[in-house]
Amino acid sequence: MKTSRWWTVAGLVIVAYSLFPLVWMLSLSMKPPSDIVSGEPQFLPTTWTFDNFTEVFSQSLFTRALINSIGIALIATLFAVVVAMFAAYAIARLDFRGKRLLLSLALGIAMFPQAALVGPLFNMWRGLGIYDTWLGLIIPYLTFALPLSIWTMSAFFRQIPWEMEQAAQVDGATAWQAFRKVIVPLAAPGVFTTAILTFFFCWNDFLFAISLTSTDAARTVPAALAFFQGASQFESPVPYIMAAAVVVTIPVVILVLAFQRRIVAGLTSGAVKG
Repeated sequence: MKTSRWWTVAGLVIVAYSLFPLVWMLSLSMKPPSDIVSGEPQFLPTTWTFDNFTEVFSQSLFTRALINSIGIALIATLFAVVVAMFAAYAIARLDFRGKRLLLSLALGIAMFPQAALVGPLFNMWRGLGIYDTWLGLIIPYLTFALPLSIWTMSAFFRQIPWEMEQAAQVDGATAWQAFRKVIVPLAAPGVFTTAILTFFFCWNDFLFAISLTSTDAARTVPAALAFFQGASQFESPVPYIMAAAVVVTIPVVILVLAFQRRIVAGLTSGAVKG
């Protein structure tokens, strides 16, 4: 009984520690700028205000960056899920030489440091004319999102009984029909999990977004936050930055809380033999 209580206390401490930055960010987003430079700083605002959110949405810098983030993340997620779905099916169902090596290389690519690619990509993209464009961000996002997507989805495809696909083909279905009408619906939880993880990766990226863009044409929200300024040189931009951060963070937190079981299932699928 005492052990379970200690585990409960430890869990509450971890939750409080994890939520503190989010609560602090929310508090800062509702403070007037005068509270930030006050000689007597405090955790809670002296006056609760939503003016910071109004000011953020009135700036084209943020609204344009929000559109860029949504568009780039959705397109990259769609391409990653579709390509990973076919690749994972081939890895799970087909026998060919180098299959394990392929998965190992995929993980190696996913773990490769992004900072090592920024310089070469910067020069290459300028030469190809795709610097500061959506395409210039989507390509590197796919480079790092595809390996994780393939690894996650291949675990789901391996769990689907091979006999179900064979039974569909015996009933007259083609290989494509069996894949589309039998395999894909059964692997839907894995596809959904992969889509969420890929979207989060693209949504939260800062390094590529700040290095491969120079204008509002393709700059996403994480990079745009670095360019926020106060109404004057004497006013702190922190409340506006925090308000923008809340706007882009709260939906992500809600998605994680709503679909945490599927995310965990996607990450742990195939870890235990049954």
